[in-house]
Amino acid sequence: MRSAVTRVLGAGLTVVAVTTALVLSLAACTTDSSSSPNPPPETSSAPSSPSEPVKLTFGVYGSPDEVAAYTDMARHFDSTTERAEVDVEHWKGHDGLRTAVERGDPLPDVFLVSRRDMRWYLDNQLTRPVDSLLDERGVDFGDVYSRDALTAFSADNRLQCMPYGVAPQVVFYNEDLVDFERMELRGLEVPNDHKRWSWDEFVAAAEFAARPSKGTKGVSVEPTLPGIAPFVYSGGGDLFDDDSDPTSLAFSGEGTQAALQTMLTLFRDPKLTLTEEQLAEKPALEWFEAGKLGMITGSRALVPQLRKVPALHWDVMPIPTIDSQATTGEISALCISATAVSPATAADFLVYATSTDAVTEVAKRGYLQPANQEVAYSDDFLQPDQAPLSATVFNDALGKMAIPPLLDTWDDLDDVVAPYLQQLFYGAPILDLAAVGQDIDLASQPILNPETATPSPTDGTQSPSDATTGSPTGSPSGY
Repeated sequence: MRSAVTRVLGAGLTVVAVTTALVLSLAACTTDSSSSPNPPPETSSAPSSPSEPVKLTFGVYGSPDEVAAYTDMARHFDSTTERAEVDVEHWKGHDGLRTAVERGDPLPDVFLVSRRDMRWYLDNQLTRPVDSLLDERGVDFGDVYSRDALTAFSADNRLQCMPYGVAPQVVFYNEDLVDFERMELRGLEVPNDHKRWSWDEFVAAAEFAARPSKGTKGVSVEPTLPGIAPFVYSGGGDLFDDDSDPTSLAFSGEGTQAALQTMLTLFRDPKLTLTEEQLAEKPALEWFEAGKLGMITGSRALVPQLRKVPALHWDVMPIPTIDSQATTGEISALCISATAVSPATAADFLVYATSTDAVTEVAKRGYLQPANQEVAYSDDFLQPDQAPLSATVFNDALGKMAIPPLLDTWDDLDDVVAPYLQQLFYGAPILDLAAVGQDIDLASQPILNPETATPSPTDGTQSPSDATTGSPTGSPSGY
């Protein structure tokens, strides 16, 4: 079962325009949900009086610097028209807006949404499809957006939101601890370039970086679904039993078991990875910034923070190839509210915000990896005069990026499997991988398929809370 990996961003397909033909061509690829009726009809009519500008709200999330970039972009839009004034509302994380709406706050007219939350917005009929509004404005994407980026935010045979940002996971490495030139001189396996490297080369880099005398470790990966997903797919596995309508996680599947077996030989080794005690002291990112950790995984959003760390020399590599090249990550889009005060003015702002000029201004801050490929392949994003030197790795990763199904249960899913993933990484030295994989799948089923909820993990199977924890001294049994 490889359905999740075959649908990737940047697969070389492009869209000439958002038209009715495009919408129809996406029908076979999108989520069909009869429970999400269309919002009120779109209208392109102008405000009743040009002397009274429409006051739009624009909801975003991110760091203060990211919010400042969005605010500047909104101010630039204000300066181009007398018909609108845009007020920026912001939250720290992608879930902040959702929480605000759940407690009764009004939804901004235009807002940034993570695909992780998209199903919830659709099910609650909070978005207004943008395809007709953009088509009315003659938006021509040419080679700017891949078909897959548009499909990722399509549902009910409509383009629901406009792709904005992509964030594939890559490997950040400390060039002083992972010194490929020194490794090659010692006869160790090293990659030929920054396009691809093998699992064995990745392990060799972790071993080279881990020096007990210097208190350094080789690598740290979070024991979470987002943390392990790139390696699962790279190893030939799948997170879900189905890419469109999953009923269970797939940790007991043959491909996923094989991927876990490979990756856990490294990620369970306390000589090479940070222990639970070290992570309780400070997160992996801080160990990396302190020059005590060879490699971490992350997205483009880490770049501005790492650039501020003095004397830290670092670069990026793709996720290592176990079976095939793959990665996962976040995707974001700009949506128009179903209750926008003026859909026409909101659409005007959306067109401006996703234009090459506007996206360029935001991308220059260093956080955003734009879905707009014209900007992504420009020096405004690559920034060749700054770290990382191999910034093209971010763009290369798009063609390998698996797109997960649209779910409204990510948080619940993360919570229910968290203790089992902790057990995989930090549990007793002797690990029954097959049993834990089955437990993870069983735990996920009441969330993914509540209509046919399965019983709790089999009685007699050691629960994560009962498992011995600490610093494992070897690989799981059978490795």
